[in-house]
Amino acid sequence: MNVLILGAGGREYSIGLALKKDTNVEKIYFAPGNGASDTIGENIEIEDFSKLADFAETHAIDLTIVGPEAPLVEGIVDVFKERGLTIFGPTAEAAQLEGSKIFMKNFLARHDIPTAKYIETDSLQEAYTFIETLTAPIVVKADGLCGGKGVIIAQSHEEAKKAAGEMLSGDSFGSAGKRIVVEAFLDGYELSVFAICDGEEYVVLPAAQDHKKLLNNDEGPNTGGMGAYAPTPLVDDAIYAKLDERVIKPTLKGMKEEGMPFTGVLFIGVMVVKGEPIILEYNVRFGDPECEALMPLLKSPASELFYKAAIGDLKSATIEFKDAYAVGVVMASKDYPYKSSPPAEIIIDDIYHEELNENAHIAYAGVSRGTDGKLYASGGRVLVCVGLGQSIKEAQKNAYLLVGQVHFSGKQCRTDIAYQVL
Repeated sequence: MNVLILGAGGREYSIGLALKKDTNVEKIYFAPGNGASDTIGENIEIEDFSKLADFAETHAIDLTIVGPEAPLVEGIVDVFKERGLTIFGPTAEAAQLEGSKIFMKNFLARHDIPTAKYIETDSLQEAYTFIETLTAPIVVKADGLCGGKGVIIAQSHEEAKKAAGEMLSGDSFGSAGKRIVVEAFLDGYELSVFAICDGEEYVVLPAAQDHKKLLNNDEGPNTGGMGAYAPTPLVDDAIYAKLDERVIKPTLKGMKEEGMPFTGVLFIGVMVVKGEPIILEYNVRFGDPECEALMPLLKSPASELFYKAAIGDLKSATIEFKDAYAVGVVMASKDYPYKSSPPAEIIIDDIYHEELNENAHIAYAGVSRGTDGKLYASGGRVLVCVGLGQSIKEAQKNAYLLVGQVHFSGKQCRTDIAYQVL
């Protein structure tokens, strides 16, 4: 099997690593990939969807996997399917679950899927009036894609009104904020749950927990994610059962009824409030860095999970996960998330401990290959050190032992990933 992976981050690198260990996979291509993904497969510089489809045809690509949300929302799956090519991900119509927060919230309401009280509006006065009915904190969201930054948790009514005004004027997020969602804040603990879907059937992956804040103890600004671990013991069988019956099944049924069957990754942002799962948001791709913690836990061939979902045949797949835990620690550049940092050479110490070599690895993200052949930190989130173990504590220990072997100027990371359960 030849596989094409679209994307350049740690998420795509991790999917590539899982496929590299898969005996069913012969050749892996990345478009565009990063400075380290050329050690797993071949990087190609093609952006145009039709030209990518041409490449898939001429290089006998059996499966294309789309990593990021933007090409999904822009319709790459539709282009490939029109050409009879097998691709993993939702159509542009189905990708509205992430592409439009208004579409997503209204879909949840139409299908009685539990979510926070909300309004969607392009009227500043209507937003102000609704804000006054809520108790702070108050959540204000831009409708469109904002690279994970379009959600403001306002600590006062005044701050919520300011956020609403800046979004609706276009000052904050341009056209993505010209319509907004204002909703009640949910007080509980947050989870990331991923269901791999084929339109009707689905497989739920072990639930993960992401760490969004830059600093220890969940302090500082929000980021794209500073680390994650899986599975989380904060999810028990009762919560999984509620998610099945109240969320995933009605979502797949509703999407099919509305003429846009959902295929790909349904990323469910869940807030558990007094034992009840309430939906914060849907995304239509893997979270990053959750993906880096989940892929190494996959025991069955990765190609089977992705391919069977893409062709609508998950019912014939046997998907198994290791009885283990994974912790991923993001190492970021000096000025992340405020501004870009100058490139810095990455130096990794030789690892002589066999146990660490077997139970820890690096998923590369914001890296580039210099003309000298060396690897450089060139992005905000540079890499993820992933540790495995028979307990979360052991997985955390292995992840941080690996962190200690990685050096680049200005490196920063949290030292408490998975602290909530430890």
